[in-house]
Amino acid sequence: MSIILKTADDIAAMRVAGRLAAEVLDMLTPHVRAGVTTEHLDQLAHDHMVHVQGTIPAPLNYAPSGHKPYPKSICTSINHQVCHGIPNDRPLKDGDIVNIDVTVIKDGWHGDTSRMFIVGKGSIAATRLCAVTYEAMWKGIAMVKPGVRLGDVGHTIQTYVERHGYSVVREFCGHGLGRGFHEAPQVMHYGRPGTMETLEPGMVFTIEPMVNAGRREIRELGDGWSIGTKDRSLSAQWEHSLAVTETGYEVLTLSAGSPPLPDFVTATAC
Repeated sequence: MSIILKTADDIAAMRVAGRLAAEVLDMLTPHVRAGVTTEHLDQLAHDHMVHVQGTIPAPLNYAPSGHKPYPKSICTSINHQVCHGIPNDRPLKDGDIVNIDVTVIKDGWHGDTSRMFIVGKGSIAATRLCAVTYEAMWKGIAMVKPGVRLGDVGHTIQTYVERHGYSVVREFCGHGLGRGFHEAPQVMHYGRPGTMETLEPGMVFTIEPMVNAGRREIRELGDGWSIGTKDRSLSAQWEHSLAVTETGYEVLTLSAGSPPLPDFVTATAC
């Protein structure tokens, strides 16, 4: 699969889709609390996407080869779930951590982003894991500019994560984005400098590290979609979509409610 470079008009359209995806997370934020089910969060998100934004929830009925159709409009991965958790009727409880992953389609273009939420008062360990994972994502984003290799980005993320005693999931990665949900290139969150594709203006992709508090090994959880840590340690993930510009990057999935930038990041576009 070849990389599809986006035009300025394409990126303008993706900027709209990305902002709308982030605004779904803004809308959900006050509802992520103890006693609320992820099924309820999914219904809120679906109604907002379809009836308020006029967007299409990309995950709903998404069925890549070898998978049954995904049954919900968002992914909600709790505690030891790594990714692709299916919303259900289990109430969230105080201390849970949950990743909410939102992908919308607006005028044929995808916007894809996710955030971590801590329900009530999280433990020191859970809070630290979420923070380091967020910083690791931004460490990778800050590397992006023409001429950099994707292996450099992955190596930067991996080095930062492992320095803090955590592990990077290897089986899932970031991906190109556009009119397709998953396009080239694959964006690994580990790797060796000077390897993989060279970045050039017009590339659009996600950076979305999945970081485990324990070992990096994962397992399928039995519903055909959900993935969990093999050792049942906590897992965290953050995701942004970004475009490579002539001089650096532009993050496309920002909104009024986006979390503050880490201290080492000076711009969301450069």
